[in-house]
Amino acid sequence: MHDLLAGYPVILEIPVAWGEMDAFQHVNNIVYLRYAESARVAYLEQAGLSDALQTSGVGPILASIQCRYKFPLTYPDTVRVGVRVSEVGDDRFTVVFRIVSTRHQRIAAEGDSVIVSYDYQLGKKVSLPAGMRASIEAIEQRS
Repeated sequence: MHDLLAGYPVILEIPVAWGEMDAFQHVNNIVYLRYAESARVAYLEQAGLSDALQTSGVGPILASIQCRYKFPLTYPDTVRVGVRVSEVGDDRFTVVFRIVSTRHQRIAAEGDSVIVSYDYQLGKKVSLPAGMRASIEAIEQRS
């Protein structure tokens, strides 16, 4: 299973809860996005971006997200969610995620989200601060 998450510097393990299944007896599609969000937040915390938001008022905001569902998850299972940054622009970066079922040893979903650097005091997007860029580069060098 390690090969399925090779190249993802941040990996979060999440147990599948019984209540995440829907009437069709598989994990509801929106829950996959919640798994991706949890892993994305773990990445941002490792990058220290929540600290930057506290001090400067500039932080990440989700601009878009897409998910490609590959395999229906069910309870009981545990997923491992890998995240990495695939592209960094002037005012944004793209976070790629992969959700893997440990029970079935296969990819359940993949996708990406665009995160914009946002000044919460001014209410507008701004250039990605050099410190954020450096933190992302440091994490990506670990993979």
